[in-house]
Amino acid sequence: MFHVRQAFVKTTLRCFRPHQWAQKLHSTDGSSDHFNRSEKIADKVRLAISKTTTISPAFLERARIIAAEHAELSAQLATEFDTSKARKAGELSTTTIALKEWELASNSLVELQQLLYDPKTDTELRSLAAEEIDESTKSLETLSVALKASLIPTHPFAHLPCLLELRPGAGGSEAALFAGDLLRMYQAFCKRHMLRASLLKLDDTEGIGSGSDSSQIQEAVLEIEGDGAYGLLRCEAGVHRVQRVPATESKGRTHTSAVSVLVLPNFPSTGTEALGENSFNDPSSDYYVDPKEVRTDVMRARGAGGQHVNTTDSAVRLTHLPTNTVVAIQDSRSQPKNREKAWRLLRAKIAQARREAREEEMAQMRVSVVGVARMGRGDKIRTYNWGQQRVTDHRSGLTLHHLDDILEGGDGLDKIIDSARAWLTEQELESLAADEEVMAEKLT
Repeated sequence: MFHVRQAFVKTTLRCFRPHQWAQKLHSTDGSSDHFNRSEKIADKVRLAISKTTTISPAFLERARIIAAEHAELSAQLATEFDTSKARKAGELSTTTIALKEWELASNSLVELQQLLYDPKTDTELRSLAAEEIDESTKSLETLSVALKASLIPTHPFAHLPCLLELRPGAGGSEAALFAGDLLRMYQAFCKRHMLRASLLKLDDTEGIGSGSDSSQIQEAVLEIEGDGAYGLLRCEAGVHRVQRVPATESKGRTHTSAVSVLVLPNFPSTGTEALGENSFNDPSSDYYVDPKEVRTDVMRARGAGGQHVNTTDSAVRLTHLPTNTVVAIQDSRSQPKNREKAWRLLRAKIAQARREAREEEMAQMRVSVVGVARMGRGDKIRTYNWGQQRVTDHRSGLTLHHLDDILEGGDGLDKIIDSARAWLTEQELESLAADEEVMAEKLT
């Protein structure tokens, strides 16, 4: 008879949500003493939860301001549709939804804890609360991470396609060979992810654009088309180090070489197709480059041979005079096509430099708070060790022993990139927290 009653109680109570359990408990005892005692327990539980969810009051306040702005925009859109307001509301919806889910989970956990620690709670009800509390705590932790991540401002270039530039560094011919390995790795990765990748520029020792496995690459620029390509691959920027025995090494000694990878946003040709309010014609935009500040030189293409090499003035070199940024393109036989490619690459470099300058300024402001500046592009971000068949990402700390699969652009590379993106998110969260502390210090 007891087992039948116990099953009935569990089935009945599982139909209630945690706040309903609290209401049921309060309805069994209407005394004010019991109600006050329950409220005191709830306050203690809320304090404990706030300490374990690792969300600062500043983060919660920022999330609630965003949610209030989203509600105001939604009310305005209900009466009159506006494209810019709709876009803004869409951007704010992620934080609004994350905050709502976090608050529901937090309130539910408070009510479960209240049931668990209140001495007047029925034994069977307390048992049910104990069963639910572990799962609710884990759920709240997950939602806390999601809420904090939603507060990170979207990178202004994240939605754009990208340009991936490879340049061999220390290591001579071995570094140039490794640059070819990385180029083929990223091409395979793009193919797996249905991203169109084409060579915008390829200079090697065997001639312009030969691209053979044995060629020593001097410079390569891979154009990767697809929405969000820059957001996916921007964490690949940095120095990639290789440790292996070169084919020319007679004594079997391991050599260390390096290749620099630069990831740039690839802007549309007109500046208005995917940039929203930003435009190449707006002097206040990162994308703007004044043509008067750019020197254009045309010359005959140089290289190992070909019908158009040294016969026509098809090569184009652009020099941005204020920053001394130089871009030279000679891949096509058509001067207009080379000019268009050169302008795209120049705009990408200038816009990236402007954003990095702002980030560096913000990093200097944060040094007094976080103690260390952000990792620069000159640091080694990843090591590929042939002898151990190992790849280690030095930012996330992830090590995989699937070198062949990674160099083929397989699942291993996905895991490495995902770990680097997770690391980047953590750094941005720390920066966001540091910004909050800086603002708090200014107000005090």
